[in-house]
Amino acid sequence: MKVLHVLDHSIPLHSGYTFRTRSILREQRALGWETFHVTGAKQGATDALEETVDGLHFYRTPAGMLSKLPVLSQKDVIDGLARRLGEIIPKIKPDVLHAHSPSLNAIAALRAGKRFGIPVVYEVRAFWEDAAVDHGTTAENGLRYKLTRALETYALKQADAVTTICEGLRRDIVARGIPAEKVTVIPNAVDIEKFSIGGTADMELKTRLGLQGSRLIGFIGSFYAYEGLDILLRAVPRLAARHPDLRVLLVGGGPQDEQLRGLARELRIEDSVVFTGRVPHDQVQKYYDLLDVLVYPRSSMRLTDLVTPLKPLEAMAQGRVLAASDVGGHLELIADGKTGVLFKADDPDALADKVGALLASRQEWPHLRAAGRKYVESERNWPVSVARYKSIYGRLTGRPGA
Repeated sequence: MKVLHVLDHSIPLHSGYTFRTRSILREQRALGWETFHVTGAKQGATDALEETVDGLHFYRTPAGMLSKLPVLSQKDVIDGLARRLGEIIPKIKPDVLHAHSPSLNAIAALRAGKRFGIPVVYEVRAFWEDAAVDHGTTAENGLRYKLTRALETYALKQADAVTTICEGLRRDIVARGIPAEKVTVIPNAVDIEKFSIGGTADMELKTRLGLQGSRLIGFIGSFYAYEGLDILLRAVPRLAARHPDLRVLLVGGGPQDEQLRGLARELRIEDSVVFTGRVPHDQVQKYYDLLDVLVYPRSSMRLTDLVTPLKPLEAMAQGRVLAASDVGGHLELIADGKTGVLFKADDPDALADKVGALLASRQEWPHLRAAGRKYVESERNWPVSVARYKSIYGRLTGRPGA
């Protein structure tokens, strides 16, 4: 079985997108399949048409001169990737084209699939028009939003099979008129072997951060508006009144960094909140080990209600205690009171009450830790997820045993 993956970007760039891709490719190869990989112009300017990273060989698409106008720039991305596919496919003769979000990749793959008679799988990881709303680059139900959504729906209808990462996205796809039997969920997962339980706090680091003698809750990741970190900060005065030794540790950075620092000053909680900024990847585990409770306060919106995040799974894999808002993406992952604690989204008081109760019931933590780890071990690991591709590829190629 030869599978050509059509990607927006890949390693060596670091993102949830590239890490999911790397895990899928590794497990598909473990199944004995040959995987090939091409990235579009969004990978960035490069002089090399081919590149090997971490044992994976990538074909690159020259970025060229992309138009600065929204619709024309998207057309340029599609046209360039379609041309590159036309060069690659005769060389490797794939059995399946597997295009990953966004829909621009799917449109280019559909063109190539029609030209060469190859079935196309389209994998939806998120609806990019919803992410654009959160990032402020488009308005919900605006012209660009509607055009992007229409292109997405077209790609879904034309693809021979559709996969997606969670049930929320699957429901939305089916609601667009896509037959339910055409859509398969390949959920996000974790590399169990990369996570261990029982990490101990580095007291030297804790002292260096000025947090000695404190109980710590916090968040590690990118500071986007949809993460709801402002809700966490607004809950701090109420939490601190009940737990004077409590401090909040925010590790990372992003578009909301300055706004969050300003909000901490406005709320007069600077002494209770520590912003570390971004830390080296090989140091992140030390910050996880400092935290008593990880908090994921995502705000309720289409993006967060439809898409499951990866961070809570990684926390469970480490046997961490976690609290999260009750957005749809979290409801798919976390069983309230069993693998974590859920609180009402966008409600600082609800966050303070549930996290405060969690801090006061430390005797429940061993059960939460064990249940979370068991969940990812049995259901949310990459071999289990990637095995779901077998029936899809087999049906499209007429080789059920592939």
